[in-house]
Amino acid sequence: MTSNKVLVVGGAGYIGGFLTDHLSDSGYDVTVYDNLLFETRYLKQCNFIFGDIRDTEKLSDIVHDFDVVVWLAGLVGDGACSVNPELTYILNVDTFKWLVDNYKGKIVFPSTCSVYGMNDDLIDETANPNPLSHYAITKLEAEKYVRENNKDALIFRLGTLFGLGDRHSRMRLDLVANILSMKAALGEPLTVFGGEQWRPLLHVRDVSTAITHGIKNNISGLYNLSYKNYRISELADEIQKEIDGCEVQYTQMKFEDLRNYKVSNDKYLSTGWTPEYTLQDGIKQISSLIKEERVKDIGDLVYSNAAFMRRLNDF
Repeated sequence: MTSNKVLVVGGAGYIGGFLTDHLSDSGYDVTVYDNLLFETRYLKQCNFIFGDIRDTEKLSDIVHDFDVVVWLAGLVGDGACSVNPELTYILNVDTFKWLVDNYKGKIVFPSTCSVYGMNDDLIDETANPNPLSHYAITKLEAEKYVRENNKDALIFRLGTLFGLGDRHSRMRLDLVANILSMKAALGEPLTVFGGEQWRPLLHVRDVSTAITHGIKNNISGLYNLSYKNYRISELADEIQKEIDGCEVQYTQMKFEDLRNYKVSNDKYLSTGWTPEYTLQDGIKQISSLIKEERVKDIGDLVYSNAAFMRRLNDF
C-alpha cells in the first residue's frame, strides 16, 4: 500500500488536516499542495508543496507522479462564494476542470449537499438538485463534469461539517454546530430562527475516514455523506444537554438561509463505511476549546470563510 501516492490539494485546510494524518496512518505516501491562504506556516511532518491551484504549469509538473488526487481546494460556503462570484467560478470550476482534463488517475472530489437546496423529502443521490447559491451551483457543475469525463472518480456530497480535525490545521467557527457550541460555551443564549430547517450533519474527521475507505477499496461514483439529519432546533437541544447553563431562545423570524434538506447516506454505508464521530463529540471538542481559552481571539476572521474572503476582497 505504501506505493500508493496521494496528492491532497488544499490539504492544509479544515478537512485536509485530519485526512493527511489518516491516510498516512493507513500506509499511504501523502503530499499536501496548498497556497496557505488561511495560514502563515505549515509545520506538519508531511511532504509539502507550496502552490496555487491556478498555477496549472506547476501542477502539471507534479500531478502525474501520484496515483490519487484528493481535490479539497476551492472556496467553500454560501457566504464566502458570494463575495466574488467570478473568482468563485475560477477556483471551484475552471481549476477542477483542468485537473479532470489533464489527469487520468483516481480523483476524489468533495461536493456538497447544498446542491439539493430546498427539499422536504428524505433524498438520495437520485434527487433533482436545486442549488440556491454560487457555492452550490459551482460545486454541481464541477461534479457533473468529472462524472462525465472520469468514470473512476469518487464524489461525495458532504453534509454540514462540525467538530475539530487535527491539532495543526485551521479550525472553522462559522459552521452551524460549531457556532452554537461556541456561543453556549461562552455562556451566550442560542437564538434559533424557526428551527424546523433540516441539515445533514457530519463530523469533519469522518470525511477523512470516508475518503480513506473509498481509496482503499477503489470505490467510484456519487455518494451522499452524513452522520445524521437534525433539525436546527434539535441541534440546539443537543447542545443544551451537553453544556450546563445553556439557554435556547426561539424566534419565528425567518432565517435568510433557505436551505432545507435531509439526506440518506445508505448508498455509501452499503460499501462498509460507517461514521465514527457523533454530534456530541463535536460539541465537546468545541466547548472544551473555548472554555479552556485555547483560542486567543475567537473573532479572528481566519476562522470564518465568508468574513475572511470579504476582508481579502476589500484590499
